[in-house]
Amino acid sequence: MPVQPKSGATTGAKKDSFIRWLLIGTAFLFLFLFLLLPLFTVFYEALKEGTQTYLASLTEPDALAAIRLTLLTAAIAVPLNLIFGVAASWAIAKFEFRGKHFLLTLIDLPFAVSPVISGLIFVLLFGTEGLFAPLLAKYNLQIIFAVPGIVLATVFVTFPFVARELIPLMQSQGTEEEEAARSLGASGWQIFFRVTLPNMKWGLLYGVILCNARAMGEFGAVSVVSGHIRGLTNTMPLHVEILYNEYNFVAAFAVASLLALLAIVTLVVKSLVEWKTVHREHPGR
Repeated sequence: MPVQPKSGATTGAKKDSFIRWLLIGTAFLFLFLFLLLPLFTVFYEALKEGTQTYLASLTEPDALAAIRLTLLTAAIAVPLNLIFGVAASWAIAKFEFRGKHFLLTLIDLPFAVSPVISGLIFVLLFGTEGLFAPLLAKYNLQIIFAVPGIVLATVFVTFPFVARELIPLMQSQGTEEEEAARSLGASGWQIFFRVTLPNMKWGLLYGVILCNARAMGEFGAVSVVSGHIRGLTNTMPLHVEILYNEYNFVAAFAVASLLALLAIVTLVVKSLVEWKTVHREHPGR
């Protein structure tokens, strides 16, 4: 006679299935309410007066200046953080030295400090009444309320991303390959470019993507040091705030939609990098 499943086991399986679908449904509902619905609202509000108004909002001089400044800031901050992140992660993961834990703490500092506070620190250092004000005045240099201050603030809030992505990856890889290359007579740069860099390239790209996304979307620290000078020191997030405060909602949502598009592109590239990383580590998946 065939063995009949026990009623208790059947009830337990149904209960597990119900809980699983409840969790899945809750997750999708959360994504719809807090991700898809806001995105739809942004694009709807941006396009509700037609594409001509939408394009005009993106091509007016102040908007173009904000877009250029945002791209310029990211173009400076990301390579600097790339160099710092690779150097710091290589040193921490592959070598033992005094101050290693202190360096790790410094890397995590922007995660612990509010962006507004970090912007205020730069004002206290480089402002007209700041610590370095006499030196800056002597050489007629302006940091705060100018592009250099925006770049400094952006670099500060974004510099952990590359390093924090690479450090655990390089630690998990160990030092065996580097030691083998050194025993065969390879120089330090040869070891880096032929052994270390190929092993970390996908993690490096992932960290750069995250760093770039934060650099383009940073608001708090940049808001403190920028001075909100239209056409000069407004990045895209600051420009959106000014337009919204002026009740120019269509233009505000138009610029916000461009930021949203950049975020979506970043998310797609990030997903591709994650897939490539998994596929490289587990070819069968």
